[in-house]
Amino acid sequence: MAAIDVAGYISRLKDHAVEHGFHIHDERQFIETYSLRQSWEVDLHPEEGCDGPIDLYLALQVDPRVLLDFEDAIANLPEDDLPPDEYHFPLSFSWAMPPVKDGPDLLVLATELAGIGGPDLPLEVSAIDSYAAVTDAPNRSLTVVATVEVSLGRVLDGGELLCDVWDRCRDVSLYLLDKAGGWD
Repeated sequence: MAAIDVAGYISRLKDHAVEHGFHIHDERQFIETYSLRQSWEVDLHPEEGCDGPIDLYLALQVDPRVLLDFEDAIANLPEDDLPPDEYHFPLSFSWAMPPVKDGPDLLVLATELAGIGGPDLPLEVSAIDSYAAVTDAPNRSLTVVATVEVSLGRVLDGGELLCDVWDRCRDVSLYLLDKAGGWD
């Protein structure tokens, strides 16, 4: 029997996202047959953004070696002891927007978002300029990515629902929704 129920954790994480003002639209699970690596993906957005241009994608990467090491650590512990907090899965949040004609200055955007995300939600801002034809103006696609570590020990004891991270993700989403209208 597995030490933690990853599917159950994803379900609780989605329920918690709804409590923090997000709508869930889709969920996918991928399993790599050779390595048994898993990826859980969830498409969501803030309630205020149902008709807006902002999409948020959540992805939990499950490394089977980390999970097996964690299970071994659990099996070797005395009954009431907690495992060491050294087993983690990466959880990524990715915001994507459709191409914009007048994209923002990336340094200014990154600085403003750093103030919103704070040290607990480090954000990476990137853009891709694409040209339909050499005579056309570029279309800029913006992407914002944040990655946090999910503690398997905290998942085991029923915690790790990431309240502060969800609040910050909502703030980032609302900021991007507010600014996106001026980037058309």
